[in-house]
Amino acid sequence: MMKEKTHYGLGTAVSMIVGISIGSGIFFKADEILIATGGNVGLGILVFIIGALCVIFGSITLSQLASLSSMRGGVVSYYEEFVSPRAANAFGWFQLFIYFPTITAIVSWVSGIYTLILFDLPNTLELQVLLGFFYMTFFFGMNYLSYKFGGRFQNITTVLKMIPLIGIGLAGVFWTQSAPSLPEGVSLVQSSDVGWAWLGALVPVAFSFDGWIVSTTITQEVRRHRRTMPIALTVGPLIVLAVYLAFFLGLIAIVGVEFILSAGDQAIAQAGQSLFGIYGERILLSFVLISIMGVVNGISLGYIRLPYTLAAKNMMPMSSKISVRNEEKGLSPYAALTAYGLTVFWLIIHYITQRWDILAGGDISEIAIVFSYVLYIILYIKVLQLGRKKVINNWFLGAFAPIMGTVGSLTILLGGWFSNPVYMPVFILFSALVCVFGYLYAIRNGNKLGHE
Repeated sequence: MMKEKTHYGLGTAVSMIVGISIGSGIFFKADEILIATGGNVGLGILVFIIGALCVIFGSITLSQLASLSSMRGGVVSYYEEFVSPRAANAFGWFQLFIYFPTITAIVSWVSGIYTLILFDLPNTLELQVLLGFFYMTFFFGMNYLSYKFGGRFQNITTVLKMIPLIGIGLAGVFWTQSAPSLPEGVSLVQSSDVGWAWLGALVPVAFSFDGWIVSTTITQEVRRHRRTMPIALTVGPLIVLAVYLAFFLGLIAIVGVEFILSAGDQAIAQAGQSLFGIYGERILLSFVLISIMGVVNGISLGYIRLPYTLAAKNMMPMSSKISVRNEEKGLSPYAALTAYGLTVFWLIIHYITQRWDILAGGDISEIAIVFSYVLYIILYIKVLQLGRKKVINNWFLGAFAPIMGTVGSLTILLGGWFSNPVYMPVFILFSALVCVFGYLYAIRNGNKLGHE
């Protein structure tokens, strides 16, 4: 096996983790976190810290598999090499049919929401979804037709999305004005005691930190990766935590707890107006919208490649067709169409769940993220086993980190249960069934890749 060239250092590894993790979630989940805690700012800070710890221990644990792996490709490859090809097939189906398309659909929809707010248009669910469909179609098309443009757009938005987060955080430190009045037609919602239901705030926090898993795919290309990656995977999430807390507390300082509880996503627009006057709302919302579009671009950029990756391993139906690439573009047109079609499907499902409030204020992507943490537990257990076998000699890396990662995943699962006790178990069962079908498909097709 040819050894990977090690051309990344600690700085690059940390910046990649920060750039991937900081996305759109914090902009439209901050109000959900505060609502879930009943307006208790202290509990809001606590769930951010818990979320960061879940990411830190989980990412450090998976970095051990990445450093030992002979394959590239991230978590699917870890399942294939350290668990079994059939388990990899099951996990791959979950990512293909649920995880990526639901997140892409939700972030596209959020782009629609902020576009309507920015241009002061009627903020109806139908228009939100229609605009989300437009953004989704545009970015899927752009990333298939021009990978260079998609990559450049991603780099630009990575820088721009830090401006409103850090800016609001800094402004909040020196803010002395009183909270603004509620918008016309918005009813006052006051702080309340929510009991243990505050654990439900872990779900939007998990969404806000989501994306860290991708960083483990570059482990073998990092210099002295066994030492460097655990450091990067600790420092990176801590930087994300600091930025998120700064934004969260800054937003509260500028508009107040009751405004966020009552007006929800409109809080960011109001913060812009409070900071910069009549044009400040549009200035700040423009940065936020560009940031969210960057997330849609980044997710679609990665997602259109997933069907090809699975098809090349004969892990899905029509593999022979989907695994045929357009050599000029380096991508499979059928893989791109598969990813696009699945995302359209989930956008329709999302519209249905929102139109009739099936998920009680939540969304389909949150359930996918919760279930993904459940699936990571299997890999954490494998690291524990490698620690007991002395393949991993370091006690912290081979025992403490995977145990804490498992505790973190179970905590997020518990938070998901509190956030939606009726439909969360149903959707988790559905996700589990998709994994079962993926496993059975591997058995039926005699999937012999990797090792059993």
